[in-house]
Amino acid sequence: MTKRYDAVIIGGGHNGLVCAFYLARAGYKVRILERRAVVGGAAVTEEFHPGFRNSVASYTVSLLHPKVIRDMRLADHGYRVIERPISNFLPQPDGRYLKLGGGIERTQAEFAKFSAKDAAALPAYYDALEIVAELLRDMTLKAPPNAGDGLAMVMAALRQGRRIGILMLEQQRDVLELFTKSARAFLDGWFESEAVKAAFGFDAVVGNYASPDAQGSAYVLLHHVFGEVNGKKGLWGHSVGGMGTITQIMARVVRALGVEISLEAAVASVLVDGSRAVGVRLENGEEVMAKSVIANVGPKLLYERLMRPSDLPQDFLKRIRGFKTASGTFRMNVALSALPDFSCLPGVGEHHQSGIIIAPTLAYMDRAFMDAKREGWSREPIVEMLIPSTVDESLAPAGAHVASLFCQQFAPVLPDGRSWDDEREAAADHIIATVDAYAPGFARSVIARDILSPLDLERKFGLVGGDIMHGNMTLDQLWSARPVLGHGAYRGPVKGLYMCGAGTHPGGGVTGAPGHNAAREVMRDGALLGRWLGRA
Repeated sequence: MTKRYDAVIIGGGHNGLVCAFYLARAGYKVRILERRAVVGGAAVTEEFHPGFRNSVASYTVSLLHPKVIRDMRLADHGYRVIERPISNFLPQPDGRYLKLGGGIERTQAEFAKFSAKDAAALPAYYDALEIVAELLRDMTLKAPPNAGDGLAMVMAALRQGRRIGILMLEQQRDVLELFTKSARAFLDGWFESEAVKAAFGFDAVVGNYASPDAQGSAYVLLHHVFGEVNGKKGLWGHSVGGMGTITQIMARVVRALGVEISLEAAVASVLVDGSRAVGVRLENGEEVMAKSVIANVGPKLLYERLMRPSDLPQDFLKRIRGFKTASGTFRMNVALSALPDFSCLPGVGEHHQSGIIIAPTLAYMDRAFMDAKREGWSREPIVEMLIPSTVDESLAPAGAHVASLFCQQFAPVLPDGRSWDDEREAAADHIIATVDAYAPGFARSVIARDILSPLDLERKFGLVGGDIMHGNMTLDQLWSARPVLGHGAYRGPVKGLYMCGAGTHPGGGVTGAPGHNAAREVMRDGALLGRWLGRA
């Protein structure tokens, strides 16, 4: 006998778990189907070398929404985040360095080493950024106005746009610039030092396969600063036990509400009867039937690989085929015998507990992108290194460490028919050599490494094109147009089909917001249907 559910969720990543929580709390019978042998999607902690554990893909905390944390009572179950003492540390080729964070006065003092003018401009810059970030926070847990919904769309747009209308003219100009300008153009309007601009501009290329000169890249910068840690806005931190601790806690919470989680349960296809999604078929042949099918996988994976073209409107399918997926990300986890010793700042210090950024100027970042477009991967790669074992001893043996190397501007598909299977080791060698140039001896300290090229990210986590955001965060793929205009409110083009992953508003990062919002829309549709059936 076929078991039926109120909702079946494809993918056990954090958004799927969050969606399941809200539905189960409302009394829905929910089952999550996860392809891998572990729940968590890309937010997992794994042992990649004997005694060495790390957050192997997603690796740091800031964007997880406070409402999700409160509602799921994550802290009661062991959720704990350690704040970075400073945000980022940027070594410079000339032997200097810049530290960002630790309080505005400290950051101003750092900036003053490069430019007194930039130090003086910092408070106003932070104020301008915070006003726009607050707008994003306000919109994060709201479904975007859905094109095609007539008056309902107009009213939703007016409600969500009201906050922009009450801003002062200067603030409205800041909003416009951050949503339309390149990161370079925006930062050039505030600062003169190349090191200072790089400190902020790095956020514009994280998970963004583009130059900081690209129009719209200023928004990506903004997307990475509207989070918070422990109630403190704009901070980043380390989840004790790694990112997998978060999703394991979430899994325990939803199981306690009756949610079924099936591991090694790869979905082969979405089942459509007429014009309605009615369930899924697993690769083992099992069919799982549900009133609502909710996809916590990217739009490209869902619509191009799990559904028949004949089940989708042709214009929708055409636009999904044009949906851009390329974050240019190359991930590596390394086991270290010692901490890196930086030439510009020798010895152990707070910089080892920060984001260590090797990308000294915007021009460096632009060259990295141009290299990747031409050659496949950059000859001077952008590297962010985090060493979580400096604050979490559970991740490595005594005296040793683990580091995450999060690298940007690596093409999802290599030119000239080359394969990442053939070039991943050479790229990894080059990344390690890049760090070694700033911290001599780093290469010798590497005991083991776990490499995830864009192709590896796709194979392991289902991230098409290795895109950690499930789709580019460009202006044509945001808000009501994420993933396609007319389907920006978490509903697919077939009745009963929903989306709850990062390919929907507000986009990438470990936020939980798409899962939260999608659950609300599923319940809203269910309530409307119930009222309609009650009147029939």
